Amino acid sequence: MPEGNEIHRWAARHEAAFAGKPVRVDGPQGRFTDADVIDGRKLERVMAVGKHLGYDFGKDRILHVHLGLQGDFTEGSGPLPEVKGALRLRMWNATKIRKPAIPGESKRHAWYSEDDGTGHLDPEQIAWVELRGPMDCSLYTQEKWDGLVKKLGPDPLNGDGPEKMLPKVAKSRKPIAELLMDQAMFAGVGNIFRAELLYRARLSPFKPGKDVDEKTLRSIWKDATVLMPEAMVDRRIITTKPVDRPHKTGQALKEEAHYVYRRNGLPCFICGTVVKKQEMAGRNLFWCPTCQAE
Repeated sequence: MPEGNEIHRWAARHEAAFAGKPVRVDGPQGRFTDADVIDGRKLERVMAVGKHLGYDFGKDRILHVHLGLQGDFTEGSGPLPEVKGALRLRMWNATKIRKPAIPGESKRHAWYSEDDGTGHLDPEQIAWVELRGPMDCSLYTQEKWDGLVKKLGPDPLNGDGPEKMLPKVAKSRKPIAELLMDQAMFAGVGNIFRAELLYRARLSPFKPGKDVDEKTLRSIWKDATVLMPEAMVDRRIITTKPVDRPHKTGQALKEEAHYVYRRNGLPCFICGTVVKKQEMAGRNLFWCPTCQAE
């Protein structure tokens, strides 16, 4: 599932491509039935909070998109391509699609670790966007959008502070690794950032929230406000420090981008202990039993 860095990246790209202009919208698959409500209207802005996108077409016309586990966008320049596959929604700028396509005119984004950000169109060159496989693609009223935002915890990418989260964690007996995945606590933090933030804090994922001191929580939050914006640049989440990598110069290789995420069975870069994996809160948890001892 895309994490907050990727959602905010989509918001920034799509706002640069379409905001302030009338936007054409349709739902070729037939599952998005409200296209006529927003088709041809001016897109005011694109909002991102946690793992949610909101395309604001005016009062009570907010297109809500949650990508879930399978959702993804394809972006392109030039004329609209032929409709293929389970295409849930298309948005396009009628003036841009008349222009010739730019070489490498479309890009379907690969699994984040395989995508280094190269070959992407500049946001201003995007003429159309296709959406496939989202968990939700529906129209929200302003009241419904505000209700969603109210339920979410603070978002490190929106300039929020941790104050709303701190008292909730302090009262919880749930493991801190489970709380980090709770969007009512930490909006936008997903499985990768959960594992890596805990490792960088040298904190056991099994420690109850109530036993984690406030200083540590604030440190984790501060770390997230640095790592998550950096991951917006090219979609790669890099959490290791150069000094800790086997290759200490140059760009981090795929296999050394993370300390523990998906490194189960491999030695910890710092202490050499084998990284462990187990399920928690419906997702695989990764940690080093030595660096993150209970």
